[in-house]
Amino acid sequence: MMPKLLILALCGLSVPAGVLAQASSWQPSPGHTQVPIWPGVIPDARPVEGPELSGTVVDSIGRERLVGGRPWVYVARVSQPTMTVYSPTGSNTGAAVLVFPGGGYNVLAIDLEGTEACDWLVSRGITCVLLKYRVPCATSGPYRDCPTALQDAQRAMGLVRSQAARWHVDPHRIGVLGFSAGGHMVAAMSTHFEKRLYPAVDSADRVSCRPDFAIALYPGHLAVRERSFALNPDIRVTGRTPPTFLLQAEDDPVDPVENSLVYHAALRKAGVPAEMHLYAKGGHAFALRRTSAPITAWPQLVEQWLGTIGMISR
Repeated sequence: MMPKLLILALCGLSVPAGVLAQASSWQPSPGHTQVPIWPGVIPDARPVEGPELSGTVVDSIGRERLVGGRPWVYVARVSQPTMTVYSPTGSNTGAAVLVFPGGGYNVLAIDLEGTEACDWLVSRGITCVLLKYRVPCATSGPYRDCPTALQDAQRAMGLVRSQAARWHVDPHRIGVLGFSAGGHMVAAMSTHFEKRLYPAVDSADRVSCRPDFAIALYPGHLAVRERSFALNPDIRVTGRTPPTFLLQAEDDPVDPVENSLVYHAALRKAGVPAEMHLYAKGGHAFALRRTSAPITAWPQLVEQWLGTIGMISR
């Protein structure tokens, strides 16, 4: 049986309390290599309860929990953050996206909200960089309770931008995309780029970590329920916040639709170009797996939006 903390985190991904089928640490598909993002001592490292592990989620009697008719893979106890670069499979648009899987800042839905997003992006000529950031945090919630995840994201963005030529990426067309808690990290990256949360390590930390565009899918932690769904005060939107795409279902049982609504309102007030799509049905954690729900056609909307803002050719 897994620790209660992980089970509760998985409830945040529409998974009822149960157990996890354990395996060894996660590895990307053949032909791809994880690269540590920190060359030496990891800032603000904290101990975790055992080595990294991954596997599929199962219920209390051992049946795999399915999304879109298929099981999904989690990663837990990440103490050594990495990034994995996926190059375009066809023509290269020059754009790149740093992807943040969700998981309540406790685990990472590494295939459902990670590698499957990369499969889509590279098929559209976009370089995908999958970030395996540190989890769990001491507590879940606004980024102030999980600064290590934001540190990892800032560091990864600096690495991608500083090595853009190596991966045939335009350093002015690098965005972020995240799901659920990863959607919160999209907003955190979009509003906390003036200063790193850690001392500079090398030249990668001297380039901007501001995303050129941002895509937040069923984001969480943006609206404060106790304040009648006011915007999380840690998310300070300015005119420099990048153009943003938001998507959420109104029947989301995990992260209420107010998360997208209050963030979109703040973007509009600051004069930031923003596009938001709300659907009546869809729930939470559907990711890229197509179902009968119209919301699962969202990747086409994102592609059109990227063309509209000039990140890829229309």
